[in-house]
Parts: sequence; C-alpha cells; structure tokens
Amino acid sequence: MSGASVTPADSIDWDALRAVALEAMTHAYVPYSNFPVGVAAVVDDGRVIAGCNVENASYGLTLCAECALVSTLHMTGGGKLVAFTCVDGNGGALMPCGRCRQLLFEHSAEGMLLETVSGIKTIDEVLPDAFGPRTLEEYRS
Repeated sequence: MSGASVTPADSIDWDALRAVALEAMTHAYVPYSNFPVGVAAVVDDGRVIAGCNVENASYGLTLCAECALVSTLHMTGGGKLVAFTCVDGNGGALMPCGRCRQLLFEHSAEGMLLETVSGIKTIDEVLPDAFGPRTLEEYRS
C-alpha cells in the first residue's frame, strides 16, 4: 500500500451492513438457482449502498450482486468502497467469486475491508497481486 489510511475494522458496524445486504437479498431475481445473494458496502463518503443478483435464462448473462452494487456506486455519486459484505439466502457470509473480487478491487479504496467466511480481510488478502487502476497509476508515474 502507498500510505493511504485504511479503515479500521472496528469502526464498521458489520451487523448494520449485513442487515442492509439481507434486505437487498430479498429483491434478488433467482428463478433458476433459487440462490439469492445480497451485498452492501460503505463508500468513502459514508454512504451505504447495496445490490442483489439477477439471473437470466441464458446463465452467462446473470448479474452477480456485486455488479449491481458497483452500478449503484456510480449512479449515486461514485467514490471508493471501504467496507463490503456479501450474504447468501440463509444470511451467512459468502465470498465473492473471482470475477467479482476483481470488480470490487477496481472500485475499492486501498485496504478495503471484506467480511468473509473466515473473518474480516482486506481486498489485497482476498485478491493478492491484483492488477488494476493503482497498477496503471504506478506504471505511469
């Protein structure tokens, strides 16, 4: 990391964030898998945003909940994600797939925190050696 401040895990109300994700999950469109997913995140300006998964009969067109979250991020003013949680239909923590980890990395503040099945981790711990905007910035400087 380049010295940017990292949000302390104890400053995030993980129960409240999980509650937002659970509410988002209730809006999931999952007629094929019956596997609803809800996500919620804290943005660097304090906003809390959410998303849910939306399936499609052509499975490859299914949108993960993280896609909806990033869309909401940009529709509501942009910014960087500082904390994130993902829940399954039973309310348990769910680890984003690799594609979604990369999507989250693209829009994360350095050191973004994720609630995972094995505790709170940083984006760099769940996607080590990732390529993204910060890589390009370092290359250009």
